[in-house]
Amino acid sequence: QVHLVESGGGLMQPGGSLRLSCAASGFTFSNYAMSWARQAPGKGLEWVSGISSDGSETTYYTDSVKGRFTISRDNAKNTLYLQMNSLKPEDTALYSCRKGTHTVPRVNDYDYWGQGTQVTVSS
Repeated sequence: QVHLVESGGGLMQPGGSLRLSCAASGFTFSNYAMSWARQAPGKGLEWVSGISSDGSETTYYTDSVKGRFTISRDNAKNTLYLQMNSLKPEDTALYSCRKGTHTVPRVNDYDYWGQGTQVTVSS
């Protein structure tokens, strides 16, 4: 049974940093691309970033996070990460990790997702 469990969210002041983690189990983690998506209150789902199964290819779908967020993975630990720096109030959202169905990440390509971790950026 596939499980994706996010952690690392919280309340942070603008300009601060957070690192989100997504612990995966129930499938061969190293065989699949993984992605992060977020949903702000009252808004639709926004794809943030994706990473290939071997970690060699990363993509950032949202221009506003480029240069501030870094996606990575540790296949030995079955864990996906999202390092978020220079946080802005507009980054406030529920962040969830998603398992892809291919080795390379694609928008809207997922079959499982976690419950999410809340990130709130406010002074």
